[in-house]
Amino acid sequence: MASENLSPEALQQKAKKIKLVALDMDGTLTDGSINIGGEGELFKRFNAKDGLGITAARRHGLRVAVITGRKGAIVQRRAEELGIAEDVMTGISAKKKALQALAEKYNVSLDEIAFMGDDLNDLPALQIAGLSAAPADATEDVKQRVEYITPHKGGRGAVRDLLELILKARGIWDDIVEEYTEEGKEDRQ
Repeated sequence: MASENLSPEALQQKAKKIKLVALDMDGTLTDGSINIGGEGELFKRFNAKDGLGITAARRHGLRVAVITGRKGAIVQRRAEELGIAEDVMTGISAKKKALQALAEKYNVSLDEIAFMGDDLNDLPALQIAGLSAAPADATEDVKQRVEYITPHKGGRGAVRDLLELILKARGIWDDIVEEYTEEGKEDRQ
């Protein structure tokens, strides 16, 4: 279903049900660049706003997972920084099965899971997720099939957009903002 066919009210209702957010890595949590040197992958570029969004969401009961086809120490290191290392699935070619496994592991229905991806290999998981999302710069074929397209590009705040949508729908975003007016919460960026 394309995003323009989903009313804002329907999007809010779907977002309100979400208990787990699963994310593709390259093109979603990163800008999609793959930087490889002679010894392997050198670096990935992550967004600090996405990171703070993830740790704040986790602190407020939203589970966050990563499902990626790539493997590497960089993915694991970033996940450890954000406190989501136990829910990182690497080397995954069947993302739909991985999403189903997360649902079973945490005893949540697929309707309670949001998935964000940006390219064709993400479509099977996007099709079964309770809320499907894509960054602004996802492929056109993906954008035509998701319910929410973020205002920001992958690796540039797209994940934060999705998390804010969910946390606002659950009625806790204002509480999170208020917490930060008091003092930092040791959330990682």
